Amino acid sequence: MGKRIDLYDTTLRDGTQGEDVSLSSADKVRIAENLDELGIHYIEGGWPGSNPKDMEFFKLAQHLRLKQAKITAFGSTCRPNVHPKDDHNISMLLKANVPVVTIFGKSWDLHVTDALKTSLDENLRMIQESINYLKERVPEVIYDAEHFFDGYKRNPEYAIKTLKAAVEGGADVIVLCDTNGGCIPYEIPPIVQAVKETLGPEVRLGVHTHNDSECAVANTLMAVREGVTHVQGTINGIGERCGNANLCSIIPALKLKMGLDCISDEQLAMLTNISRFVYEIANLKPWKHQPYVGRSAFAHKGGIHVSAVMKRSDTYEHIKPELVGNKQRVLVSDLSGKSNILYKAKEFGLDIESKDPTVQRVLEQLKELEHQGYQFEGAEASFEIMVKKAMGRFDPYFELGGFRVIVEKRTREEDPVSEATIKVKTPYGSYHTAADGNGPVNAMDKALRKALSEFYPNLAGTHLTDYKVRILDETAGTAAKVRVLIESTDGEKRWGTVGVHGNVIEASWKALVDSIEYKLMRDEEEKE
Repeated sequence: MGKRIDLYDTTLRDGTQGEDVSLSSADKVRIAENLDELGIHYIEGGWPGSNPKDMEFFKLAQHLRLKQAKITAFGSTCRPNVHPKDDHNISMLLKANVPVVTIFGKSWDLHVTDALKTSLDENLRMIQESINYLKERVPEVIYDAEHFFDGYKRNPEYAIKTLKAAVEGGADVIVLCDTNGGCIPYEIPPIVQAVKETLGPEVRLGVHTHNDSECAVANTLMAVREGVTHVQGTINGIGERCGNANLCSIIPALKLKMGLDCISDEQLAMLTNISRFVYEIANLKPWKHQPYVGRSAFAHKGGIHVSAVMKRSDTYEHIKPELVGNKQRVLVSDLSGKSNILYKAKEFGLDIESKDPTVQRVLEQLKELEHQGYQFEGAEASFEIMVKKAMGRFDPYFELGGFRVIVEKRTREEDPVSEATIKVKTPYGSYHTAADGNGPVNAMDKALRKALSEFYPNLAGTHLTDYKVRILDETAGTAAKVRVLIESTDGEKRWGTVGVHGNVIEASWKALVDSIEYKLMRDEEEKE
């Protein structure tokens, strides 16, 4: 490994400025604990004094037993014509009672004169005196040079002066910020080189980039290549506007591509889980195609690709997915070849030879079903049932004796009422029952589970977690065929099933039946 890179996470502060992102103090504590486990060196908790929630987090953080991470408070320099000791923002940073404080100041002369409405010299005074005042009271002070790259491009002499003021104030790290996210990679090296030559090798440099030009990760890596050793970003790149530099891409790039020391191999293997944990806590839908940690990052669909990765994974994978805690996936679709079917069969624990006629039979059935509108990429449970039926290794767990769904609306203002009645026959007996629901599918789902739970009590804890309806032929209007995708869970595992029909109730029924029978099949197999 080469030089050590310090990782500075600002998910809890900069990340929460992103649209649709809101974290409670308790959420922040849980994320901080996970970031510490990941090996992050600095965790920026928020801006004390800006809102009660951030101050509450810093109080809670006093009781955290972190292994290595340092909790950091963020704020600005003192205001124009105000001494740091009289500045409310500075005093709140000290009240946070943390070992590290990060403050930002203006590097772009445009912001000094037009936003702060003060003189260039006064801005230099604010930077130097604020850092000096804090450094006398806090073990470590980091200076974020806001808008540095834009400031340097407009007025390099003044931008460098702001950095020198921070150095003279005693800052431990000088962070060069691409706050507007407008830089592209080739602009970074000459500016970083100029800073290094002016400030000298003893000054430690950091980088903080935004993703407005889709270059935040690349710009960060270019800065590191030029000698920057302190890297700031957020998990999954969440943040204001287009987001921040994505640590879930930066960390594996630093360690696996550039050979730089930042976290251990064991910690790197936690990356995918922590990425998904943050999505869950922030109530955001995971980006399926996210590099390294996305569910589709190592997913293969084309038959030629699958045939190759079965022989050697590096033919179509730039790293081993397990290094970042992810896994290889093979998708099945009308683009599939025999290799896809064999791979999935092996994944299901089924031993099939490539020359077995079952493989060709499944492949033909798969392509015909996808032509009808089925999609098995998000419904692997339905696909497994289909394969086992083709092999003669699946017996239905029940037969339908009939169902009826009634939707009644009495007045224009009242909500409609849905009721489902169902009869089922199982090897253990028959059952006839009914259930109400907030819609026809919900009523049918409840009635079916109610009936089957009499004979299969292990269904009691199973429920739907997602229900999607897709119109397959929009030009057909209300007569269009629909595809229903259902995700279910028993509290431990999740699985997806699919149904397609011109009637949304029938499409939902097909997906529901697969969901329930898959659960029963898996439980039965685990007992054997």
